[in-house]
Amino acid sequence: MSHTAAMAYRPDCLHFRGDVPCIPHKLHGVHCTGCAYYEEVRGRILIIKLGATGDVIRTTPLLHALEERYPGHEVWWVTESPDVLPSRVHRKLTLKPEHLLVAESTTFDVVINLDKDPHACALASRISTAERMGFVWRDGRPAPADERAVHKFLTGLFDDVNKSNTKSYPQEILEICGMEWKHQEYVMDVPTSSPFVIPDGPGGVVGLNTGCGDRWRAREWPIESWIGLIDMLHEAGQRIVLLGGPAEHERNVEIAERTKALYRGTYPVKQFFGVVNSCDVVVTTVTMALHAAIGLRKHVVLLNNIFNPNEFELYGRGVLLQPERPCHCYFKQSCTHDEYQCMDLLSPVTVFDAVMSYL
Repeated sequence: MSHTAAMAYRPDCLHFRGDVPCIPHKLHGVHCTGCAYYEEVRGRILIIKLGATGDVIRTTPLLHALEERYPGHEVWWVTESPDVLPSRVHRKLTLKPEHLLVAESTTFDVVINLDKDPHACALASRISTAERMGFVWRDGRPAPADERAVHKFLTGLFDDVNKSNTKSYPQEILEICGMEWKHQEYVMDVPTSSPFVIPDGPGGVVGLNTGCGDRWRAREWPIESWIGLIDMLHEAGQRIVLLGGPAEHERNVEIAERTKALYRGTYPVKQFFGVVNSCDVVVTTVTMALHAAIGLRKHVVLLNNIFNPNEFELYGRGVLLQPERPCHCYFKQSCTHDEYQCMDLLSPVTVFDAVMSYL
């Protein structure tokens, strides 16, 4: 018998892949026999949370609870935003046919679907598993998998139920899975560096995420308000970095030209995290930048109008500011109120005071 044929391998190890060498072998040259890095696979869990990107990040507190309840289990995750998942997730899958083929050919101990999108629910119902949590596909419609998911299911159907909710999103998803909310933090891989160097100075670094993406335009704070805030921060000796993606690029170029705030363009997700990690305080509406800042343990000043303020967990490191007059466009993509647009009424002075309280 050849040496190769006699060589043992351990498919029951958390590090074992089968299609490529495992990480301990690449780093240390070890083989399965007598390997000091061996970790037994006790089971397998699949999380389905497709998007948006910020929602994927704020679902990661679930990983703490899963490790506590299901030690030694592989965690697989199906998402449209694999780049934001931490290294703690063992397999990162997308909706590509080849990835779905792998998922549907694998048996899991638990399948957790936290999206009510029809295709997410259908996938959760197709996977072979002993237990399903969250949302499934039933009688041609999304449906709660059990009683624990009913309340969260209803908040997406009726605005009055959503408004009456007093729980944060991380608390809700843990309770959907029958787990205790202990203020578990987001799980993120901390960036090693920023793609550019912020000039030294006496003040703090304030990141301003000036847009709100393309979908929920009703939450946008006016350019003139951002400029007013920047003027006050500059006068107070703070350093300003403009944040955003492609949807905010033109806005940030204009603001940078008018205020001399630092703006270096847009970056891929992981490099964007590096920029956020360079900030002491981040001012933002409800965007991916918000959840990146929370995950990186930054102070946050959150500007909110159209969403239930209770759903955001800031972990004692932030403050949520809302306009002085009521928002009439709850969960609407654009403002339809004739008398006023509420975000116009959120004063730059109010935001400035909140930022300075952390600096």
